[in-house]
Amino acid sequence: MGFLKRKKPAILGLDISSTSVKLLELVKEGDKYRVQSLAVEPLPDNAVVDKNIQDIEAVGETIRKAVKRSGTKTKDAAVAVAGSAVITKIINMPAGLSDDELETQIEMEADQYIPYPLEEINLDFEVIGETENNPDTVDVLLAASRSENIELRSAALSLGGLTPKIMDVEAYTIENSAKLIAHQVEGDIEDKVIAVVDIGATMTSLNVVENNHLIYTREQSFGGKQLTEEIMRRYGLAYDEAGRLKKEGGLPDNYIPEVLEPFKETIAQQVSRFLQFFYTSGQHNAVDLIALAGGCASIPGIDELVESQLDTTTVIANPFAEMSLASKVNPQNLSNDAPSLMIACGLAMRSFD
Repeated sequence: MGFLKRKKPAILGLDISSTSVKLLELVKEGDKYRVQSLAVEPLPDNAVVDKNIQDIEAVGETIRKAVKRSGTKTKDAAVAVAGSAVITKIINMPAGLSDDELETQIEMEADQYIPYPLEEINLDFEVIGETENNPDTVDVLLAASRSENIELRSAALSLGGLTPKIMDVEAYTIENSAKLIAHQVEGDIEDKVIAVVDIGATMTSLNVVENNHLIYTREQSFGGKQLTEEIMRRYGLAYDEAGRLKKEGGLPDNYIPEVLEPFKETIAQQVSRFLQFFYTSGQHNAVDLIALAGGCASIPGIDELVESQLDTTTVIANPFAEMSLASKVNPQNLSNDAPSLMIACGLAMRSFD
């Protein structure tokens, strides 16, 4: 009959980065989304290093605070592991196998694709579709991560009072949320190539999405922490104090011309290098849009600088522009944090799969 169809239980998107835990809950009304709950809670230093959890209690406690601050009643969560912690391969399998048969066959052959013993990894797969030029086989996306990556995240969630329901890969969460920045592109999204450059505190990732499909991903060490360290060095400040003044203002007059502007130039060079790697992979020699995400995207004027240096339309990613907000969500906080919530947003959208 259909009208008694139960709504699927909501899932929180929970992004555990090196500096904070970001919690986001979305609800869908028709084809529109509403931001239901939001919290960004800072992590203690070194609780997470390069996206690996080092101090599970501290992360659990931060998750608990985020849940409390957000006011959500939802207990199920989706989290992601970083691309560097995951091996993905596209393999060919005979068409017509059931999921169970596929699973058996993949497990028998997994050691060909994955350089770790099977008992040390968590393995997942998804059938993408028929292989081009060969109707007898299907393309299967294989994703494997060392079990400790998964177990640490699951344990931290449990300590924070949540149930881990979905374990995703960061690049695929960005594929999911990239469709929400489509309104920032002129014209039809379908044939557009969008480069999402996520510049966090210590890691930067490039994820290129074409026709809503991820076609390229790469990460490297670079991020806002370098600016904080330069402020420390230049003005003889402690790390925390440098980070606070960077965010709130109050640094000497020469900060902008002598420290911030050169750092913005460095960001533009990094974005350019990243795109060169993508172009040499041979799929494209241009992108239609660069969307800057992550904490560094909040640096004033960074989009204009990248756009003028790379001669490519550049925007600050905002997946929430077309969404309504629940009354408890502070619009100013959401707008400040929007660029760094792409992963949390992609995870929260898993509620509607």
